[in-house]
Formats: sequence, structure tokens, C-alpha cells
Amino acid sequence: MEKKDVALVLSSGGARGLAHIGAIEELEAQGYRITSIAGCSMGSLIGGVYAAGKLKEFREWMRMIDRKKMLELTDFSLGFNHIVKGTRIIEAIMEFVPDVPIEDLSIPYCAVATDWKVGREVVFRKGSLFQAIRASISLPAFFEPVQRDGMILIDGGVTNPIPLNRVNRHEGDILVGVDVSGHDYAMQWEEKQALTERRKRSTSFSQQIINKLRPDNLEFNHYTLLSRVSSLMIRQNSILMEQLVHPDVLVDIQMSRYGGFDYDKSEKLIAVGREKTRQALSKYITSVQP
Repeated sequence: MEKKDVALVLSSGGARGLAHIGAIEELEAQGYRITSIAGCSMGSLIGGVYAAGKLKEFREWMRMIDRKKMLELTDFSLGFNHIVKGTRIIEAIMEFVPDVPIEDLSIPYCAVATDWKVGREVVFRKGSLFQAIRASISLPAFFEPVQRDGMILIDGGVTNPIPLNRVNRHEGDILVGVDVSGHDYAMQWEEKQALTERRKRSTSFSQQIINKLRPDNLEFNHYTLLSRVSSLMIRQNSILMEQLVHPDVLVDIQMSRYGGFDYDKSEKLIAVGREKTRQALSKYITSVQP
């Protein structure tokens, strides 16, 4: 079939958003042309880097990221409302991706953030690319919020985790959404249960000691409870948006092995993105063929 122009929307999802790179690569490999892009949180970063023409360089840079490098790029702070300033990581990326006005990018682009003061969505379509990205990725209580024009800006995932309604469209294009906000919780639970059983059956003396000292409900605590509640709310907002604005192609990537801070696993996440996009495009092509 004739390949079409694509209006691409990339969701929030932390490190899982590296799968967006694979989605973009697969779209281009199959002859689709991305003519506009909208992103939220990690999706805004990947989308902005792509719109600036530096996705290849970004991918190569991510290949060098390991746990040690992640710590070097983490500028811890003792702020009352954050634990990481978030300046160091942006400056590192700006060494090979220049900060340009959004309106000067080669394709229409927008990033979504949230104004904490009034609780509304904020859409950036002009101004500094990296100021927009920095506002969009401001994970609450983790990154320092961005203060701009009287607003206190936090992660766009709070209000619109997959902004299908914000991307620029033109006649004849297809709307493609890549959603990495979901977790395969059932699979995660099965894997944890299997690991627990292996630990219980272990003949290792040290493991037996650990088993006796380790509480049965250790992984069900305040942090994991609040983290999952937040993830579930973001996921439900994504599902509602997908029901309101029906994308022609929805690449729904629910992961069980990778979390929001697995930035050192970029190649594996990119591979997941490519495979899931390949499957979604195949399904779309089949549905539109006579």
C-alpha cells in the first residue's frame, strides 16, 4: 500500500519512553513520513530531539549510559519539593542537540506540561525547545518544577499523558500514538512470585538466612503503593484519551521487565518499540487493504 504522512504522538513513561526511538525508526524503515509530532514527558524529549534532527546522535549517546553515568548526570538537591534539579541532564543533551525555537524546527512540534498552581494542561508550540522539554519531564517530587510566566510547571503526564488531541494534522495523514504508560502488572506479579519460590527452595545458607529475615510483604510498602496508584491513574487517563481521539494506529506497549528508571537498558527498550510498532503497522495495513 501507499505509505502516508504520519502525525505522531509519544506518551509519558520515563525510561520506557526510549521505546519511542524504536517506534520512529520502524515508521521510517517502512516508508512513512513523520510530518508533525507531539509529546509528553519522555515523549516530549524523544519527539523534540527527533524534530531537531538529532535522534541518531541521541541514540548513540544513550548507548553509553550505565548506572555510573546516570549517577553522574543526577544533580541531587535538598529542595523542599524535589530531590533532583534536572539541569545536568538537559545540559548534557544540549552538547549535541542545540536549543532552538520550537517554531524553527523542521516539522511542527509541541510538548505538554502541567501548571501545578491552577491544575491545567500547558501546551508549548513556540519558544525554547529545551525549556519546553524540561517543563514536560518535571516528574512531581523528583525533578525541580519549572517556574515560568507565573506558572509552576510539572510533568505533562499528570494532565495529558498521550496528547493525541494536540498534534498538528493535515488532510490525508494518519494519526499514530505510541503509549508506553502501561505496565503488564499480571506478568510482573507472576515473575515476582516465581522469584520468591526460587528463593524459598534455595539450598544456599546465606539465602536461607535472608529468607528468615526478609518480611513476606516487603515489596508492598508506602512507596510501591503510591507509585502504582500514580501509574494506574496515568494509564487510565491515557486510555480515556485514546477513546476520545481514536488514533489510526495505536502502539500500546505494556512492559513487565522495564521500569521508569531503566535508562541503562536503552537498546533493549528500543528493540521492544520497533517490534511493537511493526506489529501495530501490520495490523493497520491489513485493516485498510481492500
